[in-house]
Amino acid sequence: MPVEIPKDKWTGKVREVSFGATAADGGTRSKSIVVGGDTTLPYMQFEAPTPHTPVIAVEIKSRRPEDWSTLLEETWGDAMNDPASWAKAAEAAGADALVLWLTLADTPEDAVKATKAVLAASALPLMVFGPGQVEKDNELLVAVSEAAKGEKLVLGICEDKNYRTIVATAMANGHLVSARTPMDVNLAKQLNILITDMGLPANRIIMDPTTGALGYGIEYGYSVMERLRLASLQGDGMTQFPMMVTVGFEAWKAKESKVGTGVPEAWGDWKARAIHWETLTTTALLESGASIVVLRHPESMKRIRAAINELMAA
Repeated sequence: MPVEIPKDKWTGKVREVSFGATAADGGTRSKSIVVGGDTTLPYMQFEAPTPHTPVIAVEIKSRRPEDWSTLLEETWGDAMNDPASWAKAAEAAGADALVLWLTLADTPEDAVKATKAVLAASALPLMVFGPGQVEKDNELLVAVSEAAKGEKLVLGICEDKNYRTIVATAMANGHLVSARTPMDVNLAKQLNILITDMGLPANRIIMDPTTGALGYGIEYGYSVMERLRLASLQGDGMTQFPMMVTVGFEAWKAKESKVGTGVPEAWGDWKARAIHWETLTTTALLESGASIVVLRHPESMKRIRAAINELMAA
């Protein structure tokens, strides 16, 4: 006797959002990336196909970071000294997109120079994030936005304290924004409302609901993302945006990933443990609805690519 699998029917849909402008769009990127468009919960292929493959982005810095794990330094080597070289290495490692993260030490001229160097070195779609300090983010991102006009960058970090400036420069120069809020459904909705009220089209917003790493609040982050996806499928227009998460940033600041000495012997091999931390965090967040994951280690990328292929083929 055949068994009929029950299927949910949803009235809502996640908006499709594209970033990265090709020559046909007036930019220099080799491709545009489209995310979103989902009409059911993640990877429920028997209900509806997942329309777009999740994106693996790699985080690079405008300056060599001083607080990254030595495991990451060993992996990327001298490429970390120069954002253009790092961009080429990340593309060679299989990245779909790049995230150039600026620093507090950068001037607007430094930020523009680094952005132009990365755009010249790699034709992958690019996201540019400020260091996370409101005044500095505004200062650097306005300069970058103007210098890369028409490239359809994703600008961040766009938060409730600085969204006006970043949204205004994104509107003026043809870019998108990454709307970042601290793990809360209502705060995410509120920021999306504020941004769209300024006039930025809804198809130029990507949500960053933030998260924690494995063992550091991932359960709460997963729950928030799941609730956002459910709300979007139920027709809430201010949650119907694709989601991105900066997994590498979260996973590699955990002690289990960052430290190889002075830890219990039962923790096992440091490198294996660190890569597991990033990989398992990413896998969980993909299954909670992330369309873009930002990673740091090439081996994690390979494992996540394999996981995505399995999920898409299910």
